[in-house]
Amino acid sequence: MTSSSSSSSNASPSRAEPSVSTGTPPTVRRRLAALLYEALLLFGVVFVAGYLFSTLTQQRNGLTHHNLLAAWIGLVVGLYFVWFWTHSGQTLPMKTWRLRVVAANGAPLSAWRAIARYVLAWLWFLPPLALHPLLGLRLPQTLAIAGIWFVLWAASGRFGASRQFLHDRLAGTRVIDVAR
Repeated sequence: MTSSSSSSSNASPSRAEPSVSTGTPPTVRRRLAALLYEALLLFGVVFVAGYLFSTLTQQRNGLTHHNLLAAWIGLVVGLYFVWFWTHSGQTLPMKTWRLRVVAANGAPLSAWRAIARYVLAWLWFLPPLALHPLLGLRLPQTLAIAGIWFVLWAASGRFGASRQFLHDRLAGTRVIDVAR
């Protein structure tokens, strides 16, 4: 019985899953580089989703159904992230930068935890952008506030014992290194 349990435990790591480092979390610089790469890929995802929406709804003007379009894009982007995070823990940029998102205990993400992480990740952008209409700010002011907010949010990854961004701490997830 001991030999079969040890052989099955040895078989698990070789099953298409790279070994995971339990050491220090990846640097903020690496995570932001993956975020930039992710933004480039999302441009294509959003383009295709927008094209499909405008074709299927016969949209002739960008202002027609713009709220529905925004909801559709949010849903498509959410499905993109949730699917990758729950299936492998990695999107293509995360694979490139050898990062993986897992639950705080190191387990793979459940669908609900992945959805929570996606919704909480919008805190990178929404609070400063919500100030624009609420306070009647001009565009340069909004961009300055958004830039300061982004830097502060990124700095949250340097503080605390877990060295994770605030949305990861709130969602009960963490980003870890994947060994070469």
